[in-house]
Amino acid sequence: MPGGSTTRDAVLVTGGAGFIGSNFILTWLQSTRSPIVNLDLLTYAGNAANLAALESDPCYTFVRGDICDSERIAALLREHRPRAIVHFAAESHVDRSIVAPDAFIRTNVHGTFVLLEQARLYWSSLSSAGRAAFRFLHVSTDEVYGSLGAGDPAFCETTPYAPNSPYAASKAGSDHLARAYYHTWGLPVLTTNCSNNYGPFQFPEKLIPLMILNALEGKSLPVYGDGKNVRDWLFVEDHCAAIRAVLEDGQPGATYNIGGNSERANIDVVTAICDLVDEMRPCSDDASRRKLITYVEDRPGHDRRYAIDARKIARELGWTPAQPFEAGLRKTVRWYLDNAAWVSSVRTGAYREWIAQNYAERLAL
Repeated sequence: MPGGSTTRDAVLVTGGAGFIGSNFILTWLQSTRSPIVNLDLLTYAGNAANLAALESDPCYTFVRGDICDSERIAALLREHRPRAIVHFAAESHVDRSIVAPDAFIRTNVHGTFVLLEQARLYWSSLSSAGRAAFRFLHVSTDEVYGSLGAGDPAFCETTPYAPNSPYAASKAGSDHLARAYYHTWGLPVLTTNCSNNYGPFQFPEKLIPLMILNALEGKSLPVYGDGKNVRDWLFVEDHCAAIRAVLEDGQPGATYNIGGNSERANIDVVTAICDLVDEMRPCSDDASRRKLITYVEDRPGHDRRYAIDARKIARELGWTPAQPFEAGLRKTVRWYLDNAAWVSSVRTGAYREWIAQNYAERLAL
């Protein structure tokens, strides 16, 4: 891989071969030539092919490694001297956290601790100007806040934490560590809590890509419970723009909630996907893909509603989402239909086994 800059212009991104991380790197290098160093372990959800377009870019450096490896992190910081760390690397699928929570504790809690500690040691070695300019941006989720009722106000930055899944609890733990490193040592940490992302390169076990691909292939569309769980949907490129705004102008120690202003019930998202796939790839008999919807047994502890109040980031940093949900969903469906080779490359035997385990064994309601 090409080597990036050894100046403090560089930004170290963790988990940059994943869904949000790869979109962040691609959009970053479209808007600035500030070098990126991408540290990723390339687990099932990390795909170096997401960034194939950057293989010859002198501003991009890929390093395969584990965020839990403190010596590797320290060496990278010494070598590349970054001005910032943007921390995406995480286990992020709730269903997997129910089956195997230990990986979530290791990566999301211990891995974040290792990064924070090595960042603190590196930051402490900088000049006063270098310390003032440095940032550690910790990317988190709205799931740390728990579940809302239908009439409850949206999550804001002061909403008490009430995580309800092992995934959410592990991210809450990492958020608390990030906060502690700011308040104890002054490490200039920024935290963002985002709503559900969607868009290109999302691993196809998540709701939107799973439904797109199953609809295309005429497979069952498994919807948990009554399908009325509500999420706020955020187009991934909008999220990346928000992260850039926080990184450049956010207040150290602050938290910023990032949402798409697009609350939708899961069943409404699924039916919209069916209609788009019908439009773009109609069945030979003109049948609607909606007939493929199957209600399955709900997952344990399934939060009913998430909603984000993003007024703080709009007020302080001038960011608002640019992509309406309907337009973003259309772009996303088109991307998956046009990128069959990418889809095939990520749907390994292990992926197929996971889908069978998680959905096929659930009882139809």
